[in-house]
Amino acid sequence: MTLSAGELFHSAAVRIVAHHLNTSGGRDVRVASEARSLGSGVDISYVWDGEVRTAKVKADPYCGTDPALVADLSLPFYRADVHSYALETISNAASRAPGWLFASDADEVLYLFLAVACTEEQVAAALAAPDDVFFARLVVERDELFSLPMLALRAWLSSSQEAYPARPVTTGRTASWVRLVPKEDVSASVAGVRAIGSVFPRAQARD
Repeated sequence: MTLSAGELFHSAAVRIVAHHLNTSGGRDVRVASEARSLGSGVDISYVWDGEVRTAKVKADPYCGTDPALVADLSLPFYRADVHSYALETISNAASRAPGWLFASDADEVLYLFLAVACTEEQVAAALAAPDDVFFARLVVERDELFSLPMLALRAWLSSSQEAYPARPVTTGRTASWVRLVPKEDVSASVAGVRAIGSVFPRAQARD
């Protein structure tokens, strides 16, 4: 089955996050595409300091800083930085099913801001290749990873979401709704948020 643009971008983010965990102290890293069910809304499980953790990976292209790349319509995964998280509250606009923020079984959200200066076709080709080729060919201009504790984030936004604008988003083959929440509001209101920083292995030589 051909992946949609959103599915391609998510798959690339999961691969980058899994690589980061494997090379920064995580053990027994498993991704949902390679393992039996890890739980609803869980993309990755891993062991950290002897503790099994599960994560929802959220990929967000709204972190680009180059106006020329932002304006290039051939680059769907490079958008201008909006300094906000997009937190999905409704996963299907027609059925009103809850979004991953309320439905996921994950312990945390590994939220990856990822500005990719590649076309959709180039991302698909990179994903089909082994890791060394994937990381060599994917042109990531900027990335920043955050860990957001799921239960604390959910509890806070449950009572405060009306303060933030709701936006429709096409994810895969359905329309969902997200709340755009400034990064600083989440950091100030939710205990346990961690800024991990850049995790894309840029030291890899590119063809």
